[in-house]
Amino acid sequence: MATSNGPVLLDFWVSPFGQRVRIAMAEKGIEYEYKEEDLFNKSELLLNSNPVHKKVPVLIHDGKTICESLIIMEYVDEVWSGKVKLLPSDSYQRAQARFWADFSSKVYECGTRVWKLKGEKQEAAKKEMIEMLKLFEAELGNKTYFGGDTFGFVDTALIPFTSWFYTYETFGNFSIKEVTPKIGAWAKRCMERESVAKALYEPNKVYEFVCFLKKYYGIE
Repeated sequence: MATSNGPVLLDFWVSPFGQRVRIAMAEKGIEYEYKEEDLFNKSELLLNSNPVHKKVPVLIHDGKTICESLIIMEYVDEVWSGKVKLLPSDSYQRAQARFWADFSSKVYECGTRVWKLKGEKQEAAKKEMIEMLKLFEAELGNKTYFGGDTFGFVDTALIPFTSWFYTYETFGNFSIKEVTPKIGAWAKRCMERESVAKALYEPNKVYEFVCFLKKYYGIE
């Protein structure tokens, strides 16, 4: 949704980091202008808005730029306070949420190694991913969401990577759902939310994109 004077989000359709922000904005009910970036031919707006990393997502609000998905999520939560809160009000719980949200980014890093590498290096990446997801499963426990009964910061940070699971499993020849069934059930619950369902793409679309990347970078 767009407004002439509202916030602008520079993003790329399949970016899980951008999807984090889209989910956060939807949860808060924020109207904004979405600008799709071509990451193979980055716009001057993106390069000028994020001169350090030159990556999406970037939120432009009141003429100011905010970069890095988790930082944007916190900014959104603070500026549009409202009734919906992504971060807990308790200081300790808030610190814990930040920790697990930050840790969730490693799922993407590890998953990239799974589809890029082969042999022993790929096996090591698979092992690391399984261990990582088991830690998340232990943290989730029997709760509905990571923060309890309320969908929040950690859920928003982690859920976009689940649409990449099929790609990791296909190239890595393993099953995430078998080793961490609670994460699979949690992902299904999250997908029932409109904010998540609209932001995430079908796993096969992600797989097709990764196949394109492998050809683009000459990875056999």
